[in-house]
Amino acid sequence: MERVVDYYMTPLSPWTFLGHGRLREICALHNATIRIKPIDLGARVLPAGGGVPLAQRSEQRKAYRLVELRRWSARREVPLNLHPKHFPVPADEACRLIIAAMLEAGEDAAFTLAGALMKGVWQQDRDVSDAHTLRAIAHEAGLDADALMGRIPDAHQVYEANTIEALERQVFGAPWYVFRDEPFWGQDRLEMLELSLARP
Repeated sequence: MERVVDYYMTPLSPWTFLGHGRLREICALHNATIRIKPIDLGARVLPAGGGVPLAQRSEQRKAYRLVELRRWSARREVPLNLHPKHFPVPADEACRLIIAAMLEAGEDAAFTLAGALMKGVWQQDRDVSDAHTLRAIAHEAGLDADALMGRIPDAHQVYEANTIEALERQVFGAPWYVFRDEPFWGQDRLEMLELSLARP
């Protein structure tokens, strides 16, 4: 039986960034393939699931979010800027670029680019809504930025399809992992995902 983890994500999520490398490690250990699926979290998926944008949350929830980010940054050994200069910004073009990388160069290239984009936001204070920055990050990731830009029209369709699929599968946050129709919300569920991957 094919062992595939569907990975619904957005590069604007610090939680997605914290779990990104660990997801790759777990799937490699258990011979599972990752299908990366960037989605329109902010405008479509989050509100459909009853979520509230960060700016509209209570002060208590905002404060606790920072506590948890510090904890998990230490736990995952992933340095994190809790107050990045360019957050929040629109994530659509960054998501489409990841999809373009998948279409042009495959899942591994898309996964690597996604990690580079998240590193740009959460460690390097880069604006991933800026076209020049996106090109630069793609180039730094060893990809042909011009070729990726040429795949953007196709990426639009996949981005829409990913988002609709996420809504149909009752996704309401990111990161969201699905293995054999079992959902796992959040990078703090990676250990549970690994238990499922370890079963025959």
